[in-house]
Amino acid sequence: MMSRLRSAMRQSKRGGVEVIESAKTTRKRTKTAVKEEETTASPSSYHTFTDPAAVVLLRSELLTWYDREQRELPWRTLAVTEPDLNIRTYAVWVSEIMLQQTQVATVIDYYNKWMKRWPTVQDLSAATLEEVNQMWAGLGYYSRGRRLHEGAQKVVTELKGQMPLTVDSLLKELPGVGRYTAAAVGSIALGQVTGAVDGNVIRGLCRLRAIGADSTSPAVTEALWDLANTLVDPDRPGDFNQAMMELGARVCTPKGAVCSQCPVQSHCHSYRKVQQNSKKLLGKLGGKTSSLPDIEECVISGTCRLCPSEPWDNALGVHNFPRKPAKKAPRVERTLTCVVIRRGDEGEDEYLLKQRPDKGLLAGLWEFPSLLLEEESSEMKQKRALCAVISRMLGTSVTETLLQHIGDIVKLYDSVESQKEQTSKNGKKQNATGVKNNKKPLPSKKAKLGAESSGGRQLSLSCFFKAVKEES
Repeated sequence: MMSRLRSAMRQSKRGGVEVIESAKTTRKRTKTAVKEEETTASPSSYHTFTDPAAVVLLRSELLTWYDREQRELPWRTLAVTEPDLNIRTYAVWVSEIMLQQTQVATVIDYYNKWMKRWPTVQDLSAATLEEVNQMWAGLGYYSRGRRLHEGAQKVVTELKGQMPLTVDSLLKELPGVGRYTAAAVGSIALGQVTGAVDGNVIRGLCRLRAIGADSTSPAVTEALWDLANTLVDPDRPGDFNQAMMELGARVCTPKGAVCSQCPVQSHCHSYRKVQQNSKKLLGKLGGKTSSLPDIEECVISGTCRLCPSEPWDNALGVHNFPRKPAKKAPRVERTLTCVVIRRGDEGEDEYLLKQRPDKGLLAGLWEFPSLLLEEESSEMKQKRALCAVISRMLGTSVTETLLQHIGDIVKLYDSVESQKEQTSKNGKKQNATGVKNNKKPLPSKKAKLGAESSGGRQLSLSCFFKAVKEES
């Protein structure tokens, strides 16, 4: 059924939008990538697809598998059933932003609720940022929701309510839309012929063509985009790109790749390498040599910028690729946080919150008053610093005697969680180490809200207050 719908929608897409030129001629390359291309030799043919017949065969095998095995996802259904070009483009854009660094299973429920509440870009534009953040609660990386909201407002106010209709205009006009997102939306919603390279596609292409250099380097990035644009099916660009992503998500996975189920196994240099090594160990080569080049020959040439710098590890097999640079150590920051509580008119606790700046980390969200701790200092100095912040916020003088030091909030939270686990195991309540037995200790309340009321999800401001009142 889905295949027939795609076939029908494909005609309407191609009738309303011109097919763009190959992305490799329309994208601006970074200065770094251009400089590297000028100073190094071209990639070896071992890492590319030089036979047009092989490309046609790969497209057919992959799309046949996709038509049979694809998951039924709400944004895919909408992309092939929604006749309104503007709504279709908006819907795919929302899905792609939600899927950034978030698992498909997590996104489905959020996507359905989002599209039910804001089915058009005009509906989203009329929402408030607080409403968007509340709907986004639990997905993480709140800047993504904020950029969707900003983009919707720009479309309505500056673009007369019309979504951009080309890859280049999507990239130029919508905040938070990069090269991949523009290509994905353009190919899936608009039928534009361009490859799309995300993490799943990087992994698949690196294994298919045994690309073992740093997968984040400019040279490899450009090579992968060139490969994607070479392989993309001109008749079904959106389906092809989604098929490549589906392959990486379900078959060519980061660990435990299921090569026996791969529809393009015959094209994979990494799989071929595994098979050759297996036959060598079993002594079944019989003196015959393959006419196809091997990766060792490419490495020995010393001129290929896509070859691995480290030798092949037989124990890893196809998981030799892709290769990433060592992760940098995370930056460690410590903050001083002050929880200011007062009794409300109805006797409930009220908490002082401030809104974060509209740009940067956790932009626009609300938090307890805090400041960055740049160096170790005494408890008295910390209290003075916090008092200065609170005094400016309230417009009154706050003295250090009003502050009570309760320790590391995160550690207190962890201790309460540990206590709850112990309670569930033993069937009786245990005291949490390091938590003072105050009448209403905030860390305990915060932990209870976070774990019980939200199921581990981050609460919006309104939900937080509602939960506090219910518990009081």
